[in-house]
Amino acid sequence: MPKSDGIRKVVLKKLSEVMDPELGIDIVSMGLVYGVEVDEGKKRVEVKVTFTTPACPLLGFILGNIKSKLEEIKEWDFYVDVVWDPPWSPEKMSKEARKKLGL
Repeated sequence: MPKSDGIRKVVLKKLSEVMDPELGIDIVSMGLVYGVEVDEGKKRVEVKVTFTTPACPLLGFILGNIKSKLEEIKEWDFYVDVVWDPPWSPEKMSKEARKKLGL
């Protein structure tokens, strides 16, 4: 397995520990993580995330939790980029998350 696959899995595992406090569902299952790009040579990871709405009142809180979880991974630099395109929709959620919300 390439190193980039290994770090990608570690990053997604850490991000799955970040919960949306209103819904009690992690941001990976919510479909809020749009990408994890790894540059092995620079030991740099860029994480693209979105939120259900630009007016999300918990945006700062969740971003803080994302950064805290990523800081637990040593020897790599992380950059978190909030993107709005494509817009989030419930279809991006995992089946389990949709079921939990009754969708």
